Amino acid sequence: MKRQLYAVALAASLGLVALQVGSQQAPRPSADPYANNPDAGKMTFPLAAPAGADSGAYNHALSGGVNQGPIDEANWKYGTNFDMPPNSKIWNPVKLKMMRGEKVTGGTVFAGTDPVIYCAMANAGYDFIWTEMQHDSRDWEAVARMWRACPYAKAVPGVRVAYTDEREIQHATDAGALVVIVPTVRTLEEGTAARDWTYFPPLGKRSLGGGQAFEMYGNVPGGYRNSINDNIVLIEMIETVGGVKHAKEIAALPGVTALFAASGDLGNFSGYKMGSPDYERLINAVHDAAIGAHKRLCGPWAWRDRPDFTCFQNGSELSAIAKGVSDELGPLKDTQIKPELGPFAGVRQ
Repeated sequence: MKRQLYAVALAASLGLVALQVGSQQAPRPSADPYANNPDAGKMTFPLAAPAGADSGAYNHALSGGVNQGPIDEANWKYGTNFDMPPNSKIWNPVKLKMMRGEKVTGGTVFAGTDPVIYCAMANAGYDFIWTEMQHDSRDWEAVARMWRACPYAKAVPGVRVAYTDEREIQHATDAGALVVIVPTVRTLEEGTAARDWTYFPPLGKRSLGGGQAFEMYGNVPGGYRNSINDNIVLIEMIETVGGVKHAKEIAALPGVTALFAASGDLGNFSGYKMGSPDYERLINAVHDAAIGAHKRLCGPWAWRDRPDFTCFQNGSELSAIAKGVSDELGPLKDTQIKPELGPFAGVRQ
């Protein structure tokens, strides 16, 4: 009996120690300004409007306010609360590599949802992972789970969203994307929308709603909210004849890191194959738009030796597995025995 009581007392004391240690740990990063408030329910609001009365705030500034006159978004002077700390450095390795003009590779995770497969690709040697959300049916919950499994892998999380859309892009950024690829950008308006939903104010219109990105990168230099605008990479894909027409305007947009000259869809939308004069003219026009705006130029891995291309989409996890096995087995690849009978009689092709 005494031993049982001693065991209970010891467990209780250990639990108390654990609680004390836990209480001393730094709170988890959060987008909620009240999430870590130690004095919940005790806040005062000295500048609040008086109860039941019109404060006149619409037309008149409060004492000490920067913005005078009527409230007008077009003329609003943005505050300094979310400025990057002085002398802050870039912490996204892909953004840093692009700034140096070095070649950047993105390995494609096309159909997988298994975090083990994703993490294997993310640690295989690419700079970022191109998670495919335009041509695959997986949901954002599956993507977030994969990215959360190895947040600091060699390759940072990236994604091609389905279209220029607030919901799609904000799902990507809130889940932790550090590279955002937007397909079929046809006009300056679409390019601007992609930029707006990728970046927080004052450059963009991204809402401060939270998400696992704040946990994955909550302790980066300067903090996530204050530093992400300087670290995220936005790649806009030029895939149509109309997109090529407006490529110079799109490339000139502040916040656009690179243009992607889409090899497949520029053929699909133009009607010409790679190597023909009309097709190559479109690619060269995208090239001219990118270098004219001093932005990076992206394309398929097959174009890695094409002049001025420094950013590439590589093959999928399926092709990577097949190529890896081929390299490993050499002449022993596809030398399986084909039985005369049974379910494996017709397996080998």
